[in-house]
Amino acid sequence: MLTIVLVTVGVCVGTALLGAVALRLVRMRSLTWSIVVAALIPLVAVTASVVLNVQLMFISAHDSTAVSVALACATVIGVLLSFVLGRRVATGSRRLTSALRDLGSVSRHGEPPRPVTEIATSGQPGEIVALAGELAATRERLANAQQRARALEDSRRELVAFLSHDLRTPLAGLRAVAEGLEDGVIEDRTTALRQMRQTVDRMSGLVGDLFELSRLHAPTASRPPQRSMVSLVELAHDVTGELAAHARRREVQLRLDVPAGDDRLAVRGNADELARALTNLVGNAIRHTPSGGTVVVTTRRAADGRIEVGVTDGCGGIPAPDLERVFDVGWRATPERGTPDDAGAGLGLAIAKGVIEAHAGSIGVENVDGGCRFGVRLPPEPVVETVA
Repeated sequence: MLTIVLVTVGVCVGTALLGAVALRLVRMRSLTWSIVVAALIPLVAVTASVVLNVQLMFISAHDSTAVSVALACATVIGVLLSFVLGRRVATGSRRLTSALRDLGSVSRHGEPPRPVTEIATSGQPGEIVALAGELAATRERLANAQQRARALEDSRRELVAFLSHDLRTPLAGLRAVAEGLEDGVIEDRTTALRQMRQTVDRMSGLVGDLFELSRLHAPTASRPPQRSMVSLVELAHDVTGELAAHARRREVQLRLDVPAGDDRLAVRGNADELARALTNLVGNAIRHTPSGGTVVVTTRRAADGRIEVGVTDGCGGIPAPDLERVFDVGWRATPERGTPDDAGAGLGLAIAKGVIEAHAGSIGVENVDGGCRFGVRLPPEPVVETVA
């Protein structure tokens, strides 16, 4: 009995050592070879142990042959199954490698790359299928990020072109007026000086918008917050009061619909920045509402506790493809460049969005009957990331 145990242990140890050497030799080759070797080594150990022990136990030739045939069949079956499994795993690995290689590419129709689709439909192990699914999701996120980056770059190029026009036009006007005064062609010096001052004011406003936009995009660490309780009802009254004269000049009715004396509609934030955001929204609504139209400003508390501010105009609506671009830097409703009084530089809505998001809020736009509605949602006490 002791001899049988010692022979069995010796054969198993020797086979294990040979298996370790074999695995080391095939470690740089296909995974199929490693799986076949790992499956073959235990079968070889069992077969060798049984053959030697059969000889030691003096079993009949008939019984020995039967045992040997059974062990040989088991060995063949084990090798074949391990080979099939190894091929499946190796094929899945190669397809994953191909999918990783194509991770940053974007197909014309946005579908997943072919290797990922083949993995999902070729009966691969669950882990490989799950990994392929994660690769497909990562690729989709990368494609969306690339699309956003291209859109941002396009908006920046448009902004540079628009600003070049918006600065060149008033500068040309200033130069013409200055030359006229210098040559004595312009007799009404008072009117000319007033025109020059108005032009300078418009240019100063444009530069101020650029500064505000860059400040909102600055790192949070360089922008220490200044917080206080701000009543959105009072803020709406102040903004509509300041823009009432502008609305009358354009023959637009500006209406305020807020709950009287409701101090609960307050947020913790920067009053100046919130006022600028709401001023941009209301001014934009007045600018795009035709004569005889109405702009309505509302405030209320939503069902989820957030405070909503709405600005509804009579612009006639925004085309569906442009709804997602409304808040892009430099975007305008029409590509034509109007006069400075009729159109801004495409920064007002972008600034409003930056201010609201800095106050942990959200802003959106939707088409309504006869126009569109800009909606702002703010938490009662948001975490503010604003500057003084």
